Amino acid sequence: MKIANKEEETSSSAQRFKVAVVQASPVVFDRERTLEKVHILSGEAAHKGARLALFPEAFVSAYPRGLDFGAVIGSRSEEGREDFRRYWESSVDVPGPAVDALSRTARSHSIYLIVGVVERDRGTLYCSVLFFAPDGLYLGKHRKVMPTASERLVWGFGDGSTMPVFATPLGRIGAVICWENYLPLMRAAMYAKGVEIYCAPTADARDSWIASVRHIAVEGRCFVLSCNQFNLRRDFPADYHSVFGDDPDSVVNRGGSCIVDPFGNFLAGPNMESEAILIAEIDRTQIVRGKFDLDVVGHYARPDIFELHVDERPKQPVITQSSETGGALEEIDD
Repeated sequence: MKIANKEEETSSSAQRFKVAVVQASPVVFDRERTLEKVHILSGEAAHKGARLALFPEAFVSAYPRGLDFGAVIGSRSEEGREDFRRYWESSVDVPGPAVDALSRTARSHSIYLIVGVVERDRGTLYCSVLFFAPDGLYLGKHRKVMPTASERLVWGFGDGSTMPVFATPLGRIGAVICWENYLPLMRAAMYAKGVEIYCAPTADARDSWIASVRHIAVEGRCFVLSCNQFNLRRDFPADYHSVFGDDPDSVVNRGGSCIVDPFGNFLAGPNMESEAILIAEIDRTQIVRGKFDLDVVGHYARPDIFELHVDERPKQPVITQSSETGGALEEIDD
């Protein structure tokens, strides 16, 4: 696995290119088979001319839709603890073998690869997005800062240290996950970093989500790539005890993935029918055309009235002080 030491410089030569959002289902709780599926679908996207492929939230290896993990206020069941153990076992170490495999996928297909994963760090799981360059370089990650509702039961909270926007020859690429996009201050922070390809992996298939990503595209004058899973009941294990019943053909998540331009126009999707790879051509000159009359962190910002302070320092849960360090504080990290 190669690690990026600095951001790539943006080239003005790449004004038009194709991108892909991959609307599919993982092999739930099976990390290795899901990684194989990422490899195959990334190859299909690259074969269709895409230079960037986005996969959904928590794709490797599951968004645990419908599970309650045996928890009610004041009590947790043994069956729920076993569900969590299985979820933890299928999650991803960063860095680790799964990251190496995704790096190889990006390199073999010469594509920017952006993948939602369930990351494990010690005993805690995080909903994260990993970024890879076409040469296989691991660029970095974003950890979801605000899990929603029952997600907070199984996912930890990211801090401000993993909200990157990467300068690449295709433009400035960043990711905001699902209902993080309803944090207006987080959106403002991303706009201030100049995000141009705004990746929004999600688990939300509501009509209101489609309206939201169109709004974000207009507000940020950026291209928004919204990517959701499409799941049938058969995509989950037979012993997956949830509210969805046992009909293998019942739709668990209808998708709704789409690609939107800086004026709110659909370039692809929304698709709510099946697994699909949605392809669209990006014309980066549309970004500047849009900034002519709306730049929310520029001429439209009114900093004399409004200010936003963003703390991007990593936060460690344990800091020790010992005689061996001369009384200095020492942060405990991986």
